Amino acid sequence: MLRFLLTRGLRALLTIVFVVTFAFVILRLSGDPAMLILSPEAPPEAIAAFRQAWGLDRPLWEQYLRYFRAIAEGNLGRSMRDGRPALDLVLERVPATLAITVPALLLKLAIGIPAGIFAALRRNQIADRMTMIFSVAGFTVPNFVLGLVLVLIFSVHLGWLPSGGDDTWRHAILPIVTLGTAGAAVLARFTRSAMLEVLGQPYIRAASAKGLSWRRVVLSHALPNAAIPTVTIVGFMVGSLVAGAVVVESVFSWPGVGRLLVVAVANRDLAVVQAILLLVALCMVGANLAVDALYGWIDPRLRTQRAAGTA
Repeated sequence: MLRFLLTRGLRALLTIVFVVTFAFVILRLSGDPAMLILSPEAPPEAIAAFRQAWGLDRPLWEQYLRYFRAIAEGNLGRSMRDGRPALDLVLERVPATLAITVPALLLKLAIGIPAGIFAALRRNQIADRMTMIFSVAGFTVPNFVLGLVLVLIFSVHLGWLPSGGDDTWRHAILPIVTLGTAGAAVLARFTRSAMLEVLGQPYIRAASAKGLSWRRVVLSHALPNAAIPTVTIVGFMVGSLVAGAVVVESVFSWPGVGRLLVVAVANRDLAVVQAILLLVALCMVGANLAVDALYGWIDPRLRTQRAAGTA
């Protein structure tokens, strides 16, 4: 187990380093922040002073080392726009993002998993086909298209819900539904596939031959064995809670981390973008580690394999 944890921890660390390095290089190759923030018409002396103040005049390798040293010290830099700490700007937007992504995740679980199980138990029947049609539609329609359609229906034509902003809880309904629909469709498809694969296994037929009720066979034998692929998808969804609403937040003018990321990228606000990407990487890595731990709890065979591997 110790070897397993060390291996996963090393992979997590390498993943974070890769994400930070990728973001650092891409952002500095995408354009000069001084030219965007000060405008190309600014005096050369002002542009040079800006670059010197933010360390942009130094060689790229030196900027990279200084950035990693600052991260090790807990300093993620300051916004080039208003001079505030980048971490503060990001953290103050996190509650707004979680306010729509957490309910959306619950909506995905409440709809997607039961729909997938329902479709698998009625394979090739009308209920299965209808469920898969809605699942494919929800999976293929982009979030921004679905969001705009919901705005046209419920805001413009019916006038039931506001089209944007965050003043009341009613403003969160459309973003939550938009995010939850696509995720529920993905969960339904994966849950159905996992259930169908398990229901075709010999031990399911053996359990039925022993006289167990079909309900007990499904609940005690099929569902636990079909849970691992579903847990993987759910783990990815949990890891993407912070940055999973970039498009939706822009469509509905929701003041979360996703909208801040769009604005920061457009303004070449390097420290803010890097802070957001680092936070996203930490969330994804943490979710993956949690999923790995859940695997052993769900499937005892994995615990046995890990124990044999560390013996």
